[in-house]
Amino acid sequence: MAAHTSQSVAKAADGEAGTTGPVRGRSRRTDSDSTGGGRGGLKRALATHWYAWTMIAPVVLVLGVIIGWPLVRGIYLSLTDANERNVARTIGVRHIEATYEFVGLDNYVAVLGDPVFLQRLVWTVVWTVACVSITFAIGLGLANILNRQFRGRAAYRMALILPWAVPGFVSVFAWRFLFNRDNGILNKILDGGGISAIPWLDDPTWAKFAVIAVNVWLGVPFMMVALLGGLQSIPGELYEAAEMDGASPWQRFRHITLPGLRAVSMTVILLSTIWTFNMFPVIFLLTRGGPGDSTEILVTQAFREAFVASPRDFAGSATWGVLILALLMIFALVYRRSLRKQGEVW
Repeated sequence: MAAHTSQSVAKAADGEAGTTGPVRGRSRRTDSDSTGGGRGGLKRALATHWYAWTMIAPVVLVLGVIIGWPLVRGIYLSLTDANERNVARTIGVRHIEATYEFVGLDNYVAVLGDPVFLQRLVWTVVWTVACVSITFAIGLGLANILNRQFRGRAAYRMALILPWAVPGFVSVFAWRFLFNRDNGILNKILDGGGISAIPWLDDPTWAKFAVIAVNVWLGVPFMMVALLGGLQSIPGELYEAAEMDGASPWQRFRHITLPGLRAVSMTVILLSTIWTFNMFPVIFLLTRGGPGDSTEILVTQAFREAFVASPRDFAGSATWGVLILALLMIFALVYRRSLRKQGEVW
């Protein structure tokens, strides 16, 4: 009995020794991984996925040059007092060094304290909300119509996509001709009906209606195509089952179409909001911010500071640009959080 017990103890001791050996070995490997595992993991990732890194490297480089450097430069200029009088410039054979200085957050305090900023911000928000809302409503209606089977549907689709195919500046100049007070087609039609000419681009209120109308006309094709794709992804069996259960067209639209389009709708609304918020061509080419400054939005004000004001205020323009970026980032974060609360992944 004693011999058997001693043998058991010896085996147990040998087992413990055998188990401690590998444990110690694993601990040593863990220590080595903790010291050089980061570099080793990066090397393994580069060796394993070298083709992926090779494919994305040009894109990262181009984005860094086109977006990254101007962004960093703009943020830096917004913290200085740079204008056309104190930046580096060359006159003939003479090169004049830059003399602008670092002023910290003074430009941001000045812009945020200026009543002009609040005026531009309010109109920019109104312009964005109006354009996106109307564009989404019209695009959704047209998408529902084109999602049905009828003769000539392909021709109608091509006709409705046409505004998207025409270059933006061409469309804006065409609308500028239509809105002309004396020779415009719209006022000619009104005059034929006995209605006096409307100062589309000469009156502040009518000018706001005009720029919203043109931007909606340009934005409807994109919204319609995106929502049409979303509609075609909804199974037709859902509509057939709802119709058999006696659901009305409005009930089918409310309980099947809208939920089925939620993911697509959230994406296109976000994109349309960002594009409209920064829609420089429509405002600049149609009204140039006028009459007066009634249709100036934030981005056209930034352009005015850099290229129209005298002296040209590069620091002020950069400040407006950084504030626009900050507002859009805040909107995107709030928008993303609201989607996550609704169960949407974005």
